[in-house]
Amino acid sequence: MGEDPKWELAILATVQGFYEKLLQEHLDGEVPVPAGLEAISLQSEDNVHATLLSMHRWLRLLDLAITPAMLRRALTPDTDAEIAEAMLRYFIRNQDTSDAKRDKTDLVATFLYRHPRVPGQWERHGYSLDGSVPLAPFEIAMLEILADADVPALSEEQMQLLRQFDQLQAEAGKFRDLNALLESGIIVRVRELKQLLDTAFYHPSVLATAALYNTTFGRSFDELFLKAAKEIKTFARDLEEQGGSILGNVDGMDVTVEHVSALQESELLRIDYGTALEKFRRVSKLRKALQEHPPLRRVPPVPIRMGGIGAKADRSRLPDLEAMRAAVTPQQISSEEGKLAKIQESVRAFVQVADARFRHVVPMRYFNLILTPAEVTAFSADDHEEKSAPGYVTHALLRMTAVCARMTTELEELRRTQNSPSLWRLHADALVVLLEIERSVQENVKRVLATLEGGAQSEAIQTSLKKLHDCTALVRRTLSPADRVIGATGGR
Repeated sequence: MGEDPKWELAILATVQGFYEKLLQEHLDGEVPVPAGLEAISLQSEDNVHATLLSMHRWLRLLDLAITPAMLRRALTPDTDAEIAEAMLRYFIRNQDTSDAKRDKTDLVATFLYRHPRVPGQWERHGYSLDGSVPLAPFEIAMLEILADADVPALSEEQMQLLRQFDQLQAEAGKFRDLNALLESGIIVRVRELKQLLDTAFYHPSVLATAALYNTTFGRSFDELFLKAAKEIKTFARDLEEQGGSILGNVDGMDVTVEHVSALQESELLRIDYGTALEKFRRVSKLRKALQEHPPLRRVPPVPIRMGGIGAKADRSRLPDLEAMRAAVTPQQISSEEGKLAKIQESVRAFVQVADARFRHVVPMRYFNLILTPAEVTAFSADDHEEKSAPGYVTHALLRMTAVCARMTTELEELRRTQNSPSLWRLHADALVVLLEIERSVQENVKRVLATLEGGAQSEAIQTSLKKLHDCTALVRRTLSPADRVIGATGGR
């Protein structure tokens, strides 16, 4: 505690005013202030000690409402240094070891380092307090600001911990890639180091050292992050010009052009690193994935007009369909194969438990999938993985049915998203991938047919193949100009 209660009350009143203004902006309304703590009441010199007790309780409540992220946003270059210094004095007097209070103290000290009263103030040489090691100017400033605070000397063990900041700062400065920096774990290691310091973190020397590290690291981190985000947006812009929408897959989820468009780099950099860390990692992983596997090869876009399902999507520009098919990647094929496998298992589960009278009508999300008798038998069989003639027939029927189901689903999604170009392209991309898979399915079916000598099995496959041809033709008509559609049974 400060020796002069009026001085302490002045510090707390400054913090209270800043906190209340911050909450008013956050809540878009007035914050009710306890009786006796209004600005006019604080001007009275009556019963200062009672006022201090009430003020401490009120600030503890405000502290619970204000997160480090809120404080980071509130500390702008326009914030008065007197306010920041008052908050620092308040935090030092409490020396709360909770993560939130330590983070707030860290933020305020770093703010004061980044925004000196005199430009270049902290770059000047300091002086020595004991005639041996000169102190950094900012550490001197911290000693002066906290001169009336009760701060114990650092132990030798704590000094050893403090020296690690120099090593970590040198290590962080070597990174030239966001992913490498994040994978190094240096952010977590620094956070653990600050936790190990416990109450010693509030020592002026520690605050000065941490502020320098935070500023230097933050400058490098921001540069690498903005570079990665710029590269991702360049990929997204190029992909959108080509008519694509899926950039890549991160943690099992497709990342689309719309996701990248919503990326606000400045907003991410303003929130707490601990909160934003996972978001930074996702950006880094996406950048790495795009560098290793670009989503599409560049092809010249051509304007097309859509009929039927894609009627309202003619404002978009898509590459030539055959060029899009040629640009399909193994990753896209693999992702779609997973969806086809799930379709097969879902239909199999329904057929095997449904009433025999109705199991040929499989309810899907947007439609009923009608199965032929042979397809019902195939989904009921256990030989679809066998290396035998019956197994090959069963497998062929399952694959054709699954591809038809997926195409029908994506066509319906296409119809429902025709007013959203980016979402429309997302489903158009899926249909292009399905066309490539349909090509391999048809080739396999032809090999199976070649082993059969007519009969019921051959006729059953031909019936399913006709359904697949019809579905494929509809997809091609939807994605291609009318004068360029190739017939359903040839030209692929």
